[in-house]
Amino acid sequence: MEEDVLGLRPEAFSKLDDEDDEIFYEPPRLVCHIDDGAIAALTQFYRQILPAGGVLLDLMSSWVSHLPPEIAYAEVIGHGMNAEELAANPRLSRWFVQNFNRDPVLALPDNTIDAAMICVSIQYLQRPIELLRQAARVLRPGGPIVISFSNRCFWTKAVAVWRALDDDGHAHLVEHYLRHAGFTQIETHRLAEWVEDVCDPMIAVVGRAPATC
Repeated sequence: MEEDVLGLRPEAFSKLDDEDDEIFYEPPRLVCHIDDGAIAALTQFYRQILPAGGVLLDLMSSWVSHLPPEIAYAEVIGHGMNAEELAANPRLSRWFVQNFNRDPVLALPDNTIDAAMICVSIQYLQRPIELLRQAARVLRPGGPIVISFSNRCFWTKAVAVWRALDDDGHAHLVEHYLRHAGFTQIETHRLAEWVEDVCDPMIAVVGRAPATC
């Protein structure tokens, strides 16, 4: 069990709202969950770290991916929980709907993705290590995964361990996830600092897929 690997008790991944995720995500939410400053900081970071012309995997995506508009990618494969949101995302080449808390297996071949992203959604995963191991499997050796987050979330759907931590704690937790999933060269980047009523914080934790998974 992944809880044994992480040293966390099973209740660390409990949610206040334990209703099926499909019900919560059924209505489309065509809104931005972070402010303009945080979005700009994340887009600039993507500009630096995601390979132009590469194949990207946008996990837990929605109607927007915050990718640099001037950069073309060979393919952007999207995943999410709402088909209407994904269909509205102009950057996605193709997409699929899947509940990772029920089934964290990616139906993608090994070593075929150049970079992956999880934007402001890592806090909802109840089986994070299983999913991140799948991401490591499909990434090419050395390929980055960028896990970004702010201080906003759907509180009732965030797992208990996330709700118990502050921003620094969230960064350490994501580093912990990546380390136990087999990623290397793990680094945390503070992209935007929180200023009350002015700017959302934005933090990105990056790991690199190992040479062998």
